[in-house]
Amino acid sequence: MNSRIFGRTGRRVGEVGLGTWQLGAGWGEVSEETALATLRAAHEAGSTLFDTADVYGMGRAETIIGRFLRETPGARDSIYVATKLGRFSPPGWPANFSRDGIRRHTEASLRRLGVDALDLTQLHCVPFDVLQQGEVFGHLHELKREGKIRDFGVSVESMAEADFCVRQEGVAALQIIFNLFRQKPLHTLFAEAKRRSVALLVRLPLASGLLTGKFTRATTFPANDHRNFNRDGQEFNVGETFAGLPFEKGAALADALKPLAPAGMTLSDLALRWCLDFDAVSVIIPGAKNPEQARANSRASSLAPLGAALHRRLAEFHDREVTAHIRGPY
Repeated sequence: MNSRIFGRTGRRVGEVGLGTWQLGAGWGEVSEETALATLRAAHEAGSTLFDTADVYGMGRAETIIGRFLRETPGARDSIYVATKLGRFSPPGWPANFSRDGIRRHTEASLRRLGVDALDLTQLHCVPFDVLQQGEVFGHLHELKREGKIRDFGVSVESMAEADFCVRQEGVAALQIIFNLFRQKPLHTLFAEAKRRSVALLVRLPLASGLLTGKFTRATTFPANDHRNFNRDGQEFNVGETFAGLPFEKGAALADALKPLAPAGMTLSDLALRWCLDFDAVSVIIPGAKNPEQARANSRASSLAPLGAALHRRLAEFHDREVTAHIRGPY
């Protein structure tokens, strides 16, 4: 797998990482053994960045990653673990953003992962007004000075939040939603992130699976899958589910994109390769529920860039067919 420098950290990471929300909760059932097999498959395919959060399965994803690090020779040195804090309860909001709350959640992540220091901790989609107050950044600076975290970043929901956070002292990374259905970061964030050497982690590159092209309007999801219970933003930001598109519309748009995939590429290949074609992107973190999905995601790194003409067509498609249907902070 090709690698990229992870912003100002100077660390090299495989450009296709692994998102582990699926291995915690919110995407249907995934057994611990399947989760471990998925981590192994991603690692063997060249992924060296695992993105997780304390709230994924209320600690389950971090605990499984911790087991993987213990049981896999050399994994602690080769795997960069990016975790997140701010949404776990207890204590919950707003205490999560206090000095005590941030320290409490950091210590818990250290225990679950079984490490002496967190490679990267990210504020997990916390309210914009909390970010603007600035105290949370001071708390993270303190933890970095103490050696409990090596670097910190922010997972954001909107480009307004991204524009604010990319300018904050010490922010090493931003995690954003970016895919064929949500192209705004190209025009509002990428140049500034590159200028400041802030790493960009791209979540939802497949728009919760819409950009696999495998869903139809009739596709259903388990009751404990957020693509069922949050498809209209009933539980959290609607943008985290299907990139904010109404499901039926998103499925139709994905079908319309299929003819644009070059020969030999699936729609998934096209979507992931498109993200990787931008050098401001440090790593994409598609999720996987099984080893086969992890291996399929890694394939994007070996594909040739899409070319300027196809990029123009995909930008025109987005502006003409997609933007009017995006919901949630953007």
